[in-house]
Amino acid sequence: MPFPDSVPVLTDGVVRLRAHSEHDTARIAEQCVDPESVRWTQVPRGYTEDMAREWLIDIAKGWDEGGDQLWAIEEVVEGAGTSEGTGNGDFLGTIDLRPRSGGRAEIGYGLHPEGRGRGLMARALKLVSQYWFDAGGERVDWYAEKGNFASWGPARSAGFEFVATLPGHVVHGDGGLIDAWFGSLGKGDAMSPRAEWITPPVLEADGIRLRPWRDDDKASTEPHDHPTHHLPSRAIPVSETWEPWLERRREFMARGSSVNWAIADAETDRALGEMLVFVHAGALADGDTAEFGYFLYPSARGKGAARKAARLARDHAFAPKEEGGLGLRRLVAETAADNLASNAILESVGFTRWGHEEKATAPDGSVGPADHWDLLRP
Repeated sequence: MPFPDSVPVLTDGVVRLRAHSEHDTARIAEQCVDPESVRWTQVPRGYTEDMAREWLIDIAKGWDEGGDQLWAIEEVVEGAGTSEGTGNGDFLGTIDLRPRSGGRAEIGYGLHPEGRGRGLMARALKLVSQYWFDAGGERVDWYAEKGNFASWGPARSAGFEFVATLPGHVVHGDGGLIDAWFGSLGKGDAMSPRAEWITPPVLEADGIRLRPWRDDDKASTEPHDHPTHHLPSRAIPVSETWEPWLERRREFMARGSSVNWAIADAETDRALGEMLVFVHAGALADGDTAEFGYFLYPSARGKGAARKAARLARDHAFAPKEEGGLGLRRLVAETAADNLASNAILESVGFTRWGHEEKATAPDGSVGPADHWDLLRP
């Protein structure tokens, strides 16, 4: 059957995937000039409705000639009550399946601004992936520009596993190769998140607030003055490194391996430093032990902020999961033996020094004495 009759309608009762139509052109153009679409996709700049009409011709050719398969996304009308689901007709985005050799396919997608933030794309991803598997496919791969958390969210929710960051793998919409995130979903994999996407809870006591980092916290950064054998330089953000530093923090939390708080003054909300609980591999939720870490900007030291923040983080780490905590059994830390301020903070919140090395490798690659600490849940 020629397009559009060749396009199978896919639905889960909430979203409906159908053939694109001339009726969609205005909303396709709206999506393609939206700032988020322009920032994160390769959509042609200066997009027009005429360009949308030309694209519809290409979509039809893909279906008719056995090429890429693209569906329009719409929302199912509540109470429609049919086996296929009746859409409301409004174009909310596109999802495309690009078959490759060996049972592989690549998937891509984008949403109209009106379709975002409601979990619709994750549902569409599950429908298209299952369609591919039912047709004999073995694996669906996902790529996105590094830092595109809006794209990673639906892929993660649909069960895609984050595999790697690939250097210079995709072309930016304005030209030039940039790094890409790569994830994959195999036939038989559960279509559910592999790990919790961690959002740091706001915790507050004694004039200190632990809260998520914000983009505007860049204004609070200060020059790095920590000895390099105490903390690696990449761990302390300065104005010039702020964006990649914050992106790494958010990536760790998206993969479930870390809780990263800004230590903030409760009255002014100004960022004073960082408190984190993390694991080096896997996800926090998969084990019972995690590492403890922190730093303060120079102007925030000597006022007890780190001790207060450490108590808040410690209590959250040990609180049961059913009460919103991490449910950990044990916290560990490693410090340079001459890092007296950091050692005093650990002792103040109950950590015990259980080991000492004379020739430990420091963050900057030097060799020197280091102490090992741990704290068990009461």
